[in-house]
Amino acid sequence: MKVLSVVGTRLQYVKAAAVSREIRRCHREVFVDTGQHYDFNMSDVFIRELEIPRPDHNLGVGSGSHAEQTARIMLALESLVLSAVPDVMLVYGDTNSTLAGALVAAKLGVRLAHVEAGLRSFDWRMPEEINRVLTDSCADLLFCPTQSAVENLRAEGVQEGVHNVGDVMLDTLRRFLPRAQETSDVLARLSLEASSYVLVTLHRPANVDDLQRLASILGALARLEERVVFPVHPRTRGSLTELGHTPAPNLTLIDPVGYLDMLLLETCARRIVTDSGGVQKEAYILGVPCVTCRPETEWTETVDSEWNILAGGDPEKVLEAVLHPPPAGERPPLFGDGHAAERIAGLMG
Repeated sequence: MKVLSVVGTRLQYVKAAAVSREIRRCHREVFVDTGQHYDFNMSDVFIRELEIPRPDHNLGVGSGSHAEQTARIMLALESLVLSAVPDVMLVYGDTNSTLAGALVAAKLGVRLAHVEAGLRSFDWRMPEEINRVLTDSCADLLFCPTQSAVENLRAEGVQEGVHNVGDVMLDTLRRFLPRAQETSDVLARLSLEASSYVLVTLHRPANVDDLQRLASILGALARLEERVVFPVHPRTRGSLTELGHTPAPNLTLIDPVGYLDMLLLETCARRIVTDSGGVQKEAYILGVPCVTCRPETEWTETVDSEWNILAGGDPEKVLEAVLHPPPAGERPPLFGDGHAAERIAGLMG
């Protein structure tokens, strides 16, 4: 069977690192990078560190509005699908690359498999929510990471082709965490001690395009007595430049880091502040309390277990959540057993 796998962002590389490895054991894979993330630290370094084969095709779409980016991916991907003639297209998550792949597959009558199907934030202001709902509506195989994702699809009347396989990011994390602990020197480079700092990632438009909201969140973090380490997404860097932001003494701005460095930074942080769905999951898996700068999350299980606090963009709520005592008790295994990719490869056909 020929599987055409579509990725476009660093988080999708993390997922593909597990799935591609298993697919290639029993199927033929055509690996496509749309170029949605085109900065080296946002894609190429992940290919090297995660031992993913170089993409067979790079569409090089670059940046643009949601409509421009999605349209450019669709145009390039349609030609590729017509020439490659895959048996199934595999897409990940909820990005513009995901939606573009889903629409092309649907239009050309190619079976579609969606990794991370069934997630819902129930916030239609989020482009990601639109992308994931439309992708699920096109998919033939819906690979859910959690039981709540299965239940979301059932509530929408979708039951055929739905499989609770677990979360593929757990597969990748388990494989590479020992290597990160052995080889990454990021703590030494930044003069950090374990549990002595807060790690921050912000990239969603609601937080970083609104300059006042971004300044308020950073202002709250500036009131902490401990170090705040902030790997800055290119989108966020542009907003900080426009804002004329001068970092507070406790705030360390760094360029985006590779997967292994990020894993170690997450593992050793006292707390993580983020608006990334993937980072929320990794924080939970690693046992690091998380503060999410969103009013909602698609990973509701992490909030129910009290390992994740939703603070929105309110600086006082962010600060209160960062200072909140860590939860007590064991963390239930929300995201499977680390063998999601094997299940996906076995269910492909």
